[in-house]
Parts: sequence; C-alpha cells; structure tokens
Amino acid sequence: MPPESALLESRALRESLAARTGVLDKVKVLAMLPDGLHVTTRMVAEYFEVSHDTVKTLVKRHRGELSSHGLRTLRGSELRFFERSTLDPSEGSYPQGRVHLTLFTRRTVLNAAMLLRDSEVARAVRRYLLDAEEEAGRAHREAVGDRPSPERSLEARMTVAESCLADVGAALRDLGPVLRRTSDRLDRINERLDGMDRRIAFMDRRLDHTNQVVCAMSERMAGMDVRLRQLREETARCPRPRGGRR
Repeated sequence: MPPESALLESRALRESLAARTGVLDKVKVLAMLPDGLHVTTRMVAEYFEVSHDTVKTLVKRHRGELSSHGLRTLRGSELRFFERSTLDPSEGSYPQGRVHLTLFTRRTVLNAAMLLRDSEVARAVRRYLLDAEEEAGRAHREAVGDRPSPERSLEARMTVAESCLADVGAALRDLGPVLRRTSDRLDRINERLDGMDRRIAFMDRRLDHTNQVVCAMSERMAGMDVRLRQLREETARCPRPRGGRR
C-alpha cells in the first residue's frame, strides 16, 4: 500500500482513486444541496472541519485538477437560474445577491480530501481510501492467483463484488435526490396544467354565456327596429288635423 503522503504528491494516484466517492460517507456524512449533486465551499469546509479560507486557498492552488472532477463557479444568469431552481430562498444559509457561487461534486470533495494536509477528516478519508484499495488489490490477486482454494476464491469474489456494490450504492445515493426533485417538479407542472385546463374550461363557459346574451340582445334590437318602422308607417298614414278659425 502506498503511504498516505503519496496521495498528496501524486496526481496520477489521485486520478486512479477518483471514482471511489463512497468512502466519504463511510468517514463522515457529507451534506448536499437540495439538488443532491453539489455542495458549496462553506459545506466543504464544514465537512473537513477547516476554515472557509483554507478551502478557498486549496481551490486557488489546484483549480485545474479540481475542475477536471466537477468544480465550477457560477456567475450572472447561470447563477440566478441555479438559485431559483435549486436553492431555497427561505434558507438563511443561501443569501441572495451573491456575485458568484463555487460548487463541488462528490468527486471534487474526494479530490479535495486527497489534497488537504491539515484536516483530520481528510486524513481519515485518505487512510480509508488506501485501506479499501489495498483490500481490493489483495482480493484481485487472490482471484487471479494459481489454483486458489474454493473458500479464498469465493471470499475474493465477494470482496470485489462488495467494492463494486459500494460504488453503485454511492451513485444511487447521488441519483436518488435528483429523481425525487424531478418527480416533485413534474407533479407541480401537472398541477399547474390541471389548473390551466380548469381556467380554460371556465372561460369557455363564460364565452358561451356571453354569446347567448349577445344573440338575445341582437334579437331584441331587431324586434325593436321592426316595431319602430311600424310606428313610423302608422304615423305617416294618420291625417294631420287642420287648424280652425277663431
């Protein structure tokens, strides 16, 4: 097993372990934003129990490597859209009016754990990561060794399977909140569509009623026109009285 310091120095070694994000929750539960995919700089600092400035300095020094694992900074319209669609404006932890917002994925957080020197939590993640890698390597060597005993072969296959299932479980945990949020948004869209259908149906009924009233008024106006013509004709036929002498 390579020493823990090797992770701090070797980017190639960090790249080889970048997908094992499941170790994060085995050391300490990582709180996520409501989208289930991202965490902020403040949340990363709380996870590693370091200062906010420590994480900002880490990002400044290793931005290229962290960006390759999902780090991004939102600004302008992209930031406003993310705040409206993901963040809860009622939460005091998500203040409005920020200029930019740096987001980490689980892979980025794991990458940061392999770079942070002065964090006990990061050290625990590195130790757990290297131990898990050593166990997986031992299981693989036993699985491909010459004539392994049935018991050792079965144990090796089970260890490899457990390692794969741990990665799948982490991926499903990441995906679960996203699916729930998507389902909730679809439900809200369906409710809005149902409301629009009801309003359209109500407007159709109002228009039908208005058309009926207009038709009735038109018929009454036509009847009044006929009556006025009849009155004029009757008035025209009546002789005018002649004036007498005094």
